[in-house]
Amino acid sequence: MPSHKPFQTLTLADDLTITRMGYGAMQLAGPNVFGEPRDRDEALAVLREAVETGVTHIDTADFYGPEVTNRLIREALHPYDGITVATKVGARRGDDGSWIPSSDPKDLQAQVHENLDHLGVDVLDIVYLRLGNHDGTTDDSLEAEFTALAELRQQGLIRHLGLSGVSDAQLTEAQRIAPVVAIQNLYNLVNRQDEELVSRAARENIAFASFFPLGGFTPLQHGTLDTVAARLGASPQQVALAWLLHRSATTVVIPGTSSRAHLRENIAGADLELPADAITELDSIDTNA
Repeated sequence: MPSHKPFQTLTLADDLTITRMGYGAMQLAGPNVFGEPRDRDEALAVLREAVETGVTHIDTADFYGPEVTNRLIREALHPYDGITVATKVGARRGDDGSWIPSSDPKDLQAQVHENLDHLGVDVLDIVYLRLGNHDGTTDDSLEAEFTALAELRQQGLIRHLGLSGVSDAQLTEAQRIAPVVAIQNLYNLVNRQDEELVSRAARENIAFASFFPLGGFTPLQHGTLDTVAARLGASPQQVALAWLLHRSATTVVIPGTSSRAHLRENIAGADLELPADAITELDSIDTNA
């Protein structure tokens, strides 16, 4: 297995330290994040190799599959010694694979219990409330939903809470209810509408996990990114991950893949040191173009 530098870590609470290079399990499910993986053995091998390389931060959700990624994680990694598994609630899947928002407090609590069961644990490390607010502009109250999760935290079923698709105002509202240790929003080199929230997270020692750090279903494309990557002898994806890790002290990345070869490429992005001139070029990308 290729060697690399030890991953940087981030301590978010007395009992919570994660590697800033994480692994997102979404792509382990079948096409459109629905059904069983194309290659089950490879999916299990990817999870095991991620941990063997030093990743201690695994991101998942019971609505990936549904249930598929959580069951794979359990088979590959249980009992999760030294691993933090972060999951999400707030959605379900239709029989046709459709994504159905589901944030009724009673159903959120049911989803927590389903995650506990499918991951095979008595307590979940991190649970994100998925708000589906991808552009960070909706400020609808989350009091009822977040309070439901905070109650499960008080009962000892959840250690820490996070928010996904959250606005600045919603983060403020949630913090009045219970501590928030992590945010998971859409943010990457060419989509930086959450710049202020990234900076706030750093000030408050909240992890900012970028979902779709490499563009998701539409891979990142930009001439400057390609030019910088060619000059550094790296892939554009590696440069994009390195830029995110450089962006602030509390940014973390959770790129997903169903391939060990691709996993190794992503991990190499954590080793990539960007020179000052490269950072200046990347920072100057017009994200409004």
